[in-house]
Amino acid sequence: MKLSNLLEALPSFELLSHQSAASNEITSVVYSSREVTQDALFVAVVGFHTDGHFFIADALSKGATAIVGTNRAKLENYLDSAKDIAFILVEDERTALAHLTACLHDYPAQKLGVIGVTGTDGKTTTTFLISALLDAACLSNGLMGTVDFKIGSRRWSNATRQTTPEAAEVQSLLSQMVTENIRYAILESTSHALALRKLVDCFYDIAVLTNITHEHLEFHDTFENYRLAKSQLFSYLNEGSSKPFLSFPKTAIVNADDPHAGIFREAAGDKPQHLTYGIKNRADVFATDIYASVTSLEYTLNTPKGLIPLKLKLAGDFNVYNSLAAASVGLVLGISLEQIKAGLESVSGVPGRMEVIEEGQPFSVIVDYAHTPESLAKVLNILRPLTSSKLIVVFGSAGERDRAKRPMQGAIAATHADFAVFTNEDPRLEDENFILDEIAAGAETNGWHNGQQFLKIPDRRTAIEAAFSRAKAGDTVLLAGKGHEQSIIIGTEKVPWDERDAARAAIKKFIA
Repeated sequence: MKLSNLLEALPSFELLSHQSAASNEITSVVYSSREVTQDALFVAVVGFHTDGHFFIADALSKGATAIVGTNRAKLENYLDSAKDIAFILVEDERTALAHLTACLHDYPAQKLGVIGVTGTDGKTTTTFLISALLDAACLSNGLMGTVDFKIGSRRWSNATRQTTPEAAEVQSLLSQMVTENIRYAILESTSHALALRKLVDCFYDIAVLTNITHEHLEFHDTFENYRLAKSQLFSYLNEGSSKPFLSFPKTAIVNADDPHAGIFREAAGDKPQHLTYGIKNRADVFATDIYASVTSLEYTLNTPKGLIPLKLKLAGDFNVYNSLAAASVGLVLGISLEQIKAGLESVSGVPGRMEVIEEGQPFSVIVDYAHTPESLAKVLNILRPLTSSKLIVVFGSAGERDRAKRPMQGAIAATHADFAVFTNEDPRLEDENFILDEIAAGAETNGWHNGQQFLKIPDRRTAIEAAFSRAKAGDTVLLAGKGHEQSIIIGTEKVPWDERDAARAAIKKFIA
């Protein structure tokens, strides 16, 4: 594509170089100089640890013929030495990256039904369930999320440690879905991704809210900013009209039991239709006759189309909400209750979500991704009545992330568990012992003492072994915070780590 055509995607820009540079042919849009090939357009993204403007020379040496950035002085430094190169000044390079990559791929989201799911907890499970009920209705779909990427029958692990990849990858994946005749795209839409404009030009048709609780204040500074970032998903429903190939109007789906639901409905406005789900408050889609165990969930799904009983292979009553959200999407798409039932009941679990580890040990072991105060409390509350003896929990809190939640998590352990081991969960460059001290402070305010009700063991493998060494028949050990992840970040290194494998190895060590 000629650069001049590509630049039409930007609402505003300034071409600093000679006008003739606008006729340069562009073959790709990239934000990493490592990815630059001949005739690439390089977007100098200002990141948290480095600045893409420092890599302009590297991009030029590899064949880039256009550079987009926000720093006028740094762009102008190259005008005399790179006369045939286009240098484009923009106000927001991340938005520009999204617009340019969407344009280069011919706006793939315009050719798909796009379903976005946001919230603090439950996004991954909800997207898995939506995909399953679409499969049951023979509606081809793709998925981008924390655990997996999926395009039709192809599924592969998301090893990036980012729920939502950068805009360039998002648009590339959407383009692949269009090429493979996929009908619906399901996107986990995080607050980070929305705030960093990764999901611009995704042209959402359905927006889903799971819930909003305390999380990611290290990035958003305030809870209000966090909530505002997530509500942007619902604001996107106001952009453009309904796609002609879809048989339903744009729709905002919110959890009627969440205290912040009204803010998200307000963000959506009156243009889209609204649908609510819940258990406690009045809702369009709701559950009755709920029975939950550590391995299953049963309830009656109540909808405007009628009632149907569900028997899910999911643990925890919070999955009532996740499945209600997914069922609500199915109703909007016109999927029958029988197909919704078949899809929801086909899901045997989500990796790292209330996953039972069984190696013949006399105590129960559960691996879960719970890493927020709210989700940790929920899981412990589920396991408490199902545990005949002691409830033991192993968890940590991420370094260089929300510090305010650390004592909250410690207090939750002291309130809902009998014993805890505080350990590493991606300490990054932060002092691991300082993190554990902050968690422990919350436990101590609730009457716990180090060495009695809790231990502080930075090495996660050793922490798991310490928990198992104390576990007896009838006890439950919850390993929280890592879930499906395949690495633990210590310093700047991603050390290979699989919580499930570590648990199995530790169990075998004790029962050998």
